[in-house]
Amino acid sequence: MKQLIPTLLIIIVIMSCVDKKKTPNNAVATLKMSQSDSFKKWWKEGVLYQIYPQSFNDSNGDGFGDFRGVIEKLDYLESLGITMVWMNPFFESPLVDNGYDVSNYKAIHPRYGTMEDFQEMMDSMQSRGIKFILDVVVNHSSNEHEWFKQACSSRDNKYYDYYHWWPAEKGKPPHRHSLFDPEGGWDYVEANNSYYLHTFAEAQPDLNWENPKVRQEVYDIMKFWAEKGVDGFRMDAFQFVSKDTTFPQFPTGHEENFAKWYGMGPHLHDYLKEMYKEVIEPYDVFAVSEGSGSTFQDAHDLVDADRNELQMAYHFDYVTLSRTPEGYTLADFKEVFTKWDKEFAEEGWLAIFLSNHDNSRLVNRFGNPSPEFRRVSAQMLNTFLMSMRGTTYTYYGDELGMTNIDMPTIEEYVDVSALGEYGMAKKRGEDMEEFMRTLNYNSRENGRTPMQWDDSKNAGFTTGIPWKRVNDNYKDINVAAQDKDPNSVLNHFRKMVKLRKDHEILVYGAYELLDKTNNETYCFTRSFEDKKVLVLLNFTDHDSNVSLPIVNTIGDLLINNYNEFMVNGETVILKPYQAVICNLKK
Repeated sequence: MKQLIPTLLIIIVIMSCVDKKKTPNNAVATLKMSQSDSFKKWWKEGVLYQIYPQSFNDSNGDGFGDFRGVIEKLDYLESLGITMVWMNPFFESPLVDNGYDVSNYKAIHPRYGTMEDFQEMMDSMQSRGIKFILDVVVNHSSNEHEWFKQACSSRDNKYYDYYHWWPAEKGKPPHRHSLFDPEGGWDYVEANNSYYLHTFAEAQPDLNWENPKVRQEVYDIMKFWAEKGVDGFRMDAFQFVSKDTTFPQFPTGHEENFAKWYGMGPHLHDYLKEMYKEVIEPYDVFAVSEGSGSTFQDAHDLVDADRNELQMAYHFDYVTLSRTPEGYTLADFKEVFTKWDKEFAEEGWLAIFLSNHDNSRLVNRFGNPSPEFRRVSAQMLNTFLMSMRGTTYTYYGDELGMTNIDMPTIEEYVDVSALGEYGMAKKRGEDMEEFMRTLNYNSRENGRTPMQWDDSKNAGFTTGIPWKRVNDNYKDINVAAQDKDPNSVLNHFRKMVKLRKDHEILVYGAYELLDKTNNETYCFTRSFEDKKVLVLLNFTDHDSNVSLPIVNTIGDLLINNYNEFMVNGETVILKPYQAVICNLKK
């Protein structure tokens, strides 16, 4: 996936079983509906774990993670309690963008193993109750894909119309912004005397979804993998697939609102309905699709249950809160989660996440990576993620509290996004010292360092030279050490997964914010059937008080990342980054 302009993104999950019945427009009816078989779904109750394959585990010493490396760690994955794995691309690719530039959609890059290795890995996951989600990149291909090579040869070639072209005799094409290329979104090919469009890197030409042959090619690719047994698909950059092929001029500065001008094209809904009929429904699979526009209405138009398009909104307002070293305010954090929950309380479903492969580490952005507070703040954040209404997504290493890696100079970066942003910043005449300070904080390379398995060389990730430097703190932060520590981030994560799976209230329960004006704590209730729980979270590095009448009704503790819990009348005193979930008495 690409690192898109922060406010642009929402990821959507396409589901095969779309609810036909509208949820009544009131909270009581919502709770009643939530008890029905038609409302309860395995994908709502599950916990998804995202694996960046080249950074997870290397089985052959070449420095890159691979399928057999994942197979070696299946016991670990099962021990987490997770029920789904989404794995980033592993198709044949020149790897300009770490696999998001695909040259063959039905073949596996040798780096990761063979098709037989893939089948064994997926089958072994499924035998342990873990479903597999395939990452499919079909807004664009690689410029080394045979389709594009053929398209470049002649305008008469049948693959020419598989891509978007602007004939050179018409003059320079209307400006289109590229997220990775400081020179813009058009590049010239001399052989056919045309410019091709690329929303991302020059090596990633956009596919022409307006051509029905392209759409059928994509559906055939999806069917190929569905027949191998994958449980679903994650569709990369999907909100950009439909274009206005007249390519009108956009106003100067339009790229500041990229989603409005480039996303949600004129035929996107038609394509989604077609995909649903061609693949999703007949194969009984789902897919994660990146992008649902820039408004709540856009999201509902895609995910409301009666549309047979998409069903789970995975938006990026969460992760864009902390994009600079100055961080975020808790008031903004609470507002984002609360407004999205309210918007989807009666219709649709949300994904709940704070990190992925396009962002730096969760604990650096929303917690406290210092040795004193890293453990408790990571535990607090994982508690939060698994106590909100929606499906929880966890990015590999966040169950350990893995942190950012310090890379203060541009020479250390290999990511096409970082290098493109650097080029754009120089072109705009920005303060490059300040740019590098921010990049060091928010670069997605921070989230791609090798998994830290133990305190041996290279954190046990590889016996060779790792493709990316292992974080220096691996001797302190690793699976082996945390597995033996009952108070570790890892074991707290396991407890939270079990708690969520054992208590439907944490999945389906209504959400109510209690402390809107408190700038230090985040407190809310979840209510389901005749039960109610209280969630208390301290987002600071010091003790903080919560005074609420509801404190008088606190009952049994369900989880606590400290050994103490101080209550005095209507006041709770929370330790730094303390996270508590407790039952409330009737």
